[in-house]
Amino acid sequence: MFVVFAKGDVKVSLYFFPVLFARIKESIYLYPNIFYYSPSNVNIMASRRELKKNVNYIAGELFTECLINSMFIPGTDKAKADELMAEVLKMQDEFLSRISHTEPGNVKGFYKKFRADFNAKINEIIDGIGKLN
Repeated sequence: MFVVFAKGDVKVSLYFFPVLFARIKESIYLYPNIFYYSPSNVNIMASRRELKKNVNYIAGELFTECLINSMFIPGTDKAKADELMAEVLKMQDEFLSRISHTEPGNVKGFYKKFRADFNAKINEIIDGIGKLN
């Protein structure tokens, strides 16, 4: 599968292996009220292990998007892209440590706040990626 990024007169073709897209089927969408797995519509809460894998996956995708923008899209501010990549890594560390140390008394409230904070941070980073050009 070829993916072509085009901006102005520059075209960059990247070859992605299907193995990279196998994880997309398992990726989690963090909605405000439930954990929702897209292919099977299962309304269950993920285990900590799966939640950590999904946080790592989403952070990796955001980091890769910043890296592709900084390397292959002309006119991208490389300093801002580097700051944004550092922010993605800090976000990943923060949320992985939050998963490891849940509040013992209020687990449901903890994960509800976790989902809200995670979605807000992801939206902030996506907006930052959009402003790189």
